[in-house]
Amino acid sequence: MIDDIGNKVKKLRSKKNMTLKELSEKTDLSTGFLSQFERGLTTIAIDSLEKISKVLDVKLSYFFQEDISKDEDDVVIRSYEKEVYQVDSSFIIHYHLTKNVKDKCMLTRYIELLPKKKNENIKTYSHDGEEFLYVLEGIVTLFVGDKEYDLFPGDSAHYSSNIPHNWTNNTNKKVSFIFVNTPNGHKFCE
Repeated sequence: MIDDIGNKVKKLRSKKNMTLKELSEKTDLSTGFLSQFERGLTTIAIDSLEKISKVLDVKLSYFFQEDISKDEDDVVIRSYEKEVYQVDSSFIIHYHLTKNVKDKCMLTRYIELLPKKKNENIKTYSHDGEEFLYVLEGIVTLFVGDKEYDLFPGDSAHYSSNIPHNWTNNTNKKVSFIFVNTPNGHKFCE
């Protein structure tokens, strides 16, 4: 996957007639590092990739989209087939766990939540439906109504989305969890 992302960066950079040196100057990443990354010889931090995406004028999720078409009728997603659905604020990475979400009423995702920025204000929100999360790794802080919960690996929560809610990572380590919500927002479900 690393070499795929590096290759996508190289293709976009070339398409924009931009040299490695120009990309380096605009992102504050060294030319040597960028060269190695484009050739798949090194990894990249998500915040550095976000700098590149801004310079190349694409969304961060562009680098995680697969170019090959999948069998939409297949009901199984292998671990290596997980695809990034969305990247929020460079610290929340959503992966689809369902193929062809437009045909489903329930949206299932695997979420990686990186440590939040210090003193970030967490706002709650509400909407129709219900939500379920199951913690796999780390500690998720969940806000539901006027209550705050720390959820540890193996813990789960199931609540109405009509109640103001949100979640965050107050630790300095990555958090991952399975997240399911209805309706999925891609399809009208009765």
